[in-house]
Amino acid sequence: MQRVTNCILINNNYILMLKKPRRGWYAIPGGKMEQGESIKESVIREFREETELKLETPELASVFTFTIYNDTVFVQEWMMFTFVCREFSGELTAFCNEGELEWIPFEEINNIPMAEGDRKIFQHVLSSNEPLYGSFVYTENYDLIEYHLDQ
Repeated sequence: MQRVTNCILINNNYILMLKKPRRGWYAIPGGKMEQGESIKESVIREFREETELKLETPELASVFTFTIYNDTVFVQEWMMFTFVCREFSGELTAFCNEGELEWIPFEEINNIPMAEGDRKIFQHVLSSNEPLYGSFVYTENYDLIEYHLDQ
């Protein structure tokens, strides 16, 4: 099972997002954990690799399982550990290999294109300090089939 970490960086009512070129969807910066790495080490490393910003105090906000199916055939599964952070250092890179980095105002988060599961994560994280756990089931085209959230 693949493990992924990402972080919602909040700064003055803006959230740093990554617009992926393949679908034009926005995502939370992060990436795959390396062998032997803790989830906190991973999120700090991955975030810095994509943004050149150093997260100062990331806090775990949610843990999810994602399962992908092609009709009824299992394709893949991964776990995602999402952090939230409000303190960082460094200067945002002008170029990211993964896509375009953009500060999005809070009020626009629900209006930008993204995976439906990510939208559910934002709805929770921006309204609660409680951790969120759950699972999402998608098609290979990332159409949300079903989900379960558990606080």
